[in-house]
Amino acid sequence: MDLEDLQTFVAVADAGGVSAAARRLGISKSIVSRRLLGIEAEFGVQLLARTTRGAALTEAGITFREHAARASAEIDAARESILPTGDLRGRLRVAMPLTFGPTHFAPVLAEMARQHPQLHIHTSYSDRFVDLIAEGFDCAIRGAYLQDSNLIAKRVGPIHGKLVASPAYIEAHGSPETLEELVAHQALMQGTEAWQFMDGDRIVTIQPQGRFKADSATALAAAAVAGLGIAWLPDCITYEHVASGALVPIMTRYPVPPGAVYVVRPPGQHPVRKVRVLTEMLTEYFAKNPDVWGHEG
Repeated sequence: MDLEDLQTFVAVADAGGVSAAARRLGISKSIVSRRLLGIEAEFGVQLLARTTRGAALTEAGITFREHAARASAEIDAARESILPTGDLRGRLRVAMPLTFGPTHFAPVLAEMARQHPQLHIHTSYSDRFVDLIAEGFDCAIRGAYLQDSNLIAKRVGPIHGKLVASPAYIEAHGSPETLEELVAHQALMQGTEAWQFMDGDRIVTIQPQGRFKADSATALAAAAVAGLGIAWLPDCITYEHVASGALVPIMTRYPVPPGAVYVVRPPGQHPVRKVRVLTEMLTEYFAKNPDVWGHEG
């Protein structure tokens, strides 16, 4: 039994089926099935109970999954301790935000692939909340305010934002000067989120109201340019619109608290070197591109 067999079994156990595991591993279903049959033949016990909805672990499978996962992690850690430098190999699955992932982070991944020709990078761009463990991702890029979770997060750079509106909206509805006035305006939101502002050293939270919602910051910026309302957005989305005059910063006496972008990964004692290298490259990217990500003031 080799490492690939162990990793394949763990992938099937975590994904809940052969098809999902094959997509996660980037191999055919027939290869996954052959490896599973080989493991079960070697042990002489059934580890997975096939169902119409996928596969479920048997009692023996539950026990073996823990040992297989631990052995795979130990071998990966040993390989990295012996070979701490040099080309990266294997596969890196990354979840990126659709809003600014393709424009801001894709060049970093492309450079990583160029520097490490043996590395296979699979990236999923989506603004939905991705379950890293269930969907088999090595890491994800998230910002600007990280919710509590059991994931391990590494900050790679700051991200600043502000309230913006179009000149047409301001002419028609006025520009709010206080937080109380802001609540009466049309807010462009992702859902039912709260907005936070700095009032001196104090953070104040308000519940905005509005009729236009979208799960993409780019779409909210477009709605703001069209004069539909006021948007609370990161500078990396609005800086071109602000530079052209299509959007105007408002309520600057109440700045938005700075957030951050993080690389998050599933819990574990030893982050794989692929994730560490990506984290270092993103940190360097942020340091070299401060204007794109916004700055205080």
